[in-house]
Amino acid sequence: MKVVGISGLPGSGKSLVSKIAKEKNIIVINMGDLVRKEAKKRNADVGETSIKLREEFGEYVLAKLTIEKIKKESETANSKNIFIIEGIRSQHEVRMFRKSFKNFFLLSVFASPKTRFNRLKSRNRNDDSVEYEGFLKRDQRELDFGIGNVVATSDCIIINESDLETYKNQINGFFNKILN
Repeated sequence: MKVVGISGLPGSGKSLVSKIAKEKNIIVINMGDLVRKEAKKRNADVGETSIKLREEFGEYVLAKLTIEKIKKESETANSKNIFIIEGIRSQHEVRMFRKSFKNFFLLSVFASPKTRFNRLKSRNRNDDSVEYEGFLKRDQRELDFGIGNVVATSDCIIINESDLETYKNQINGFFNKILN
């Protein structure tokens, strides 16, 4: 089994990596979806819920839930037996994934704040701020989780500052390397 973790600040391009993975019949587990689901149950803000979950259950809570989901999915998984974990935020999560999966590979996607803010404004997801101040606040929350250290210690970093086709080619090149 191969497990690829994807990290990057909001708007960096993680979702396109996941979309291309799905097109290649790779199972994608989005850690943010786990938080959004819990936030909905609690009728609370996604950012606050993310913090509260870690306070209530520890820094490893989302990693543990993700590992359980992968183990369950692997019983009926595709023949490739490859999984993508989108949205890794902390070194705690990275350590847990590296400990749990022998073939764990960490990919980070980087884009400048200006590029990411413009993408988020057009994405129109309810947890994306259209105000630059809100965008910066969210970035700071992500950095407080330790995402900067995650990106710095990645096995591979893709810089996503170019046009869409160039970025897609970079992603496909990455998948060609890890799938073989």
